[in-house]
Amino acid sequence: MPAREMRMEMFLRALMRRDFNKAKSHLEKLKKMVGDDEWGRGYSKAINGFISALKDNDSDALIVQLVKEVDHEKAEQLLEHFEGILKHEFRDEYEKGYYTAWVELLKAYLSQKTLGVKRGKRGADEKA
Repeated sequence: MPAREMRMEMFLRALMRRDFNKAKSHLEKLKKMVGDDEWGRGYSKAINGFISALKDNDSDALIVQLVKEVDHEKAEQLLEHFEGILKHEFRDEYEKGYYTAWVELLKAYLSQKTLGVKRGKRGADEKA
């Protein structure tokens, strides 16, 4: 697996755990990998949006919907749609970078064996 796709998987896992500090660390490494050309700026815009939407708990955002309620069918439909967009010849490099980030995130999402957020034994099991 290419390094960027592996880093995207780590980024996704951190997002799923709502570990925004770790996600931000992976985001910075992804940004370095993609560079600062038009394609890289589009990719970076998408991954920044993933974190922002989850931090803000924006229920209209696709990433929030996918994290809150695991939906492989919806993810597969989105993946097919975004891969189709990438095939359009008229798309500029910024758009290609943006949709590539979505494609990589969705592939990472679909490759996870368990997408449920694992929580520690705190709360009801913890005695004060």
